Amino acid sequence: MTISTEMLWLIIGCAIVTWLPRILPFIFVRALTLPDVVLRWLGYIPVCILSALVFESLLDTSGPIVSFHWSKVLTFVPTLAVALLTKSLSLTVITGVVVMALVRFML
Repeated sequence: MTISTEMLWLIIGCAIVTWLPRILPFIFVRALTLPDVVLRWLGYIPVCILSALVFESLLDTSGPIVSFHWSKVLTFVPTLAVALLTKSLSLTVITGVVVMALVRFML
């Protein structure tokens, strides 16, 4: 398989555009000392982002009325229980995959 020069430049450009907004904040903040209140606030950001992604996937917004994707809700409940009880990422992921496979097989 060959690649054209234009395609190569496009891939390089996309990589730079993706890389810059992820790296530049670290470059600018590295020389600063952030207050403790800001550091504590930043600690909540991963949890907020993960929660937003999870709950967004549970909701069906395709129609005029917002409802649940019940197959995803049925998968979410036992997966969340395993995550809270074991605190193991591996077991949580395995549980989610297996339960989703079973739900799709049954429904």
